[in-house]
Amino acid sequence: MKRVYLDYNSTTPLYPEAVEAMLPYLREHFGNPSNLHFYGRETREAIENARVQVAELINASPEEIFFTSGGTEANNWAIKGIAYGREDKGHIISSPIEHGSVFSSCRELEPEGYDITSVNVDSYGVVDPDDIKKAIKKNTILITVMHSNNEVGTIEPIKEIAKIAQESKIRFHTDAVASCGKLKLDVKDLGVDLLTISAHKIHGPKGSGALYVKNGIKLEPIIHGGHQEQGLRAGTENLVGIVGFGKACSILKNTMDEDIKKIKALRDRLEQEIFKIIPEVRLNGHPEKRLVNTTQISVAYVEGEALLVNLDLEGVAVASGSACASGSPEPSPVLKAMNVPPEYINSPVRFSLGRENTMEEIDYAVDVLEKVTKRLRAISPLWKKK
Repeated sequence: MKRVYLDYNSTTPLYPEAVEAMLPYLREHFGNPSNLHFYGRETREAIENARVQVAELINASPEEIFFTSGGTEANNWAIKGIAYGREDKGHIISSPIEHGSVFSSCRELEPEGYDITSVNVDSYGVVDPDDIKKAIKKNTILITVMHSNNEVGTIEPIKEIAKIAQESKIRFHTDAVASCGKLKLDVKDLGVDLLTISAHKIHGPKGSGALYVKNGIKLEPIIHGGHQEQGLRAGTENLVGIVGFGKACSILKNTMDEDIKKIKALRDRLEQEIFKIIPEVRLNGHPEKRLVNTTQISVAYVEGEALLVNLDLEGVAVASGSACASGSPEPSPVLKAMNVPPEYINSPVRFSLGRENTMEEIDYAVDVLEKVTKRLRAISPLWKKK
C-alpha cells in the first residue's frame, strides 16, 4: 500500500545531516558539558556552536538562546518565568487559539492570584491588535500570542502587537513553533521579548527546543538545581538533541526559501483539486495570511475521526489539528473560537506538507479523500437528508 505523510506540523523526519552530526555524541564524545576536563570541554564547545546556529536562524545573539526539552517547556518557562519574576500577582493577556502549553500555563496561574484575559479572534483565527490594546490593565505584565496557529496556519499580527506591548512597557512572548521553518523569523524585526521554537518541527530531534530571551529581560527559572543555561535552567544538557537542533537550524537557514517555494506549489495544487472535486468543503483559517504548508479543511456531514481513520487505512497520514489534542472528543477550541458553523466543526482534516512531499503524493491524497468522503457520506443520515 502506498504511504503518504502529510502531517509535518506534528513532527518532521530528521535531516540525514543532523543524524550524522549527532552520531559522534552518541559514541565517543560523551563528556558532561559542565566538566572542566577535555571530555567536558569538547561537548561544551558543541553546545555553544549549536547555540550560535540557533541564534543565527532567528537573528538573535547566542547568549539570548536558552535550550529546553522542547516547545512545551519553553512556553511554560516564558509565561511562569515572567510571572514569578515579579513580587505582585499581575495580569496576563492571551488568546483562545494558543497551544495547550500556553493555555494551561496561564490557567495554572489563576488559582495563584494572577488575572488572565483571553481576547477573541475573528472567523479566520486572527487576533485584533486593538483588542489587545483594550485589554491592557495597569498591572498587565505579559502578553502571549502565538506567531501562527498550528492547526489552521493563520499568521498573527505579531509586529503590531509587539509595538503595543513596547509602548505599554509590557513583556511580549510569542510561540513560534509552528512558524519556524515555514517563514523567516527575525526577533529584532518582530520586536518580541521572548520566542519559542522546537527542534522536531524543523527536521531536528525530539526532546530539544529553545527559548529566546531578549537581553535585559528578567526571567525566573522553573527548573531548579545546577548552574546550566546561565543558571536559569538546571539539568545536564541534552547534548545529542542540542547538536542535532543546531545542525537542523544551520541547514534550514540555507534551504528555507527553496523549500517554501516548492511546498507552496504543492499546497496550492492540493487545495485547487480538493475544492474542484469535493462539494461542501470549508477552508479553515485565513486564505492568504497562512503558513504555506498548512491546509485545514472541514468536510460537511462527515465525522472527522472517521475521515482520519479511513484516510489512514488508505495510507494517507493527516491530522485533525494539534497532535497534543489528539483523541479528545471535544471540538477543537481553535475552531470554536473561530465560530466555525456546526456542520463543519466536527470534521476538520489538517494537511501539513513538507519538503519531502511530491506532486504525485498530493494527487494520490486528493483521490483518496474524494473516495473516502463519498463512502462516508453515503452512510451519513445528515447527507442523505440533503
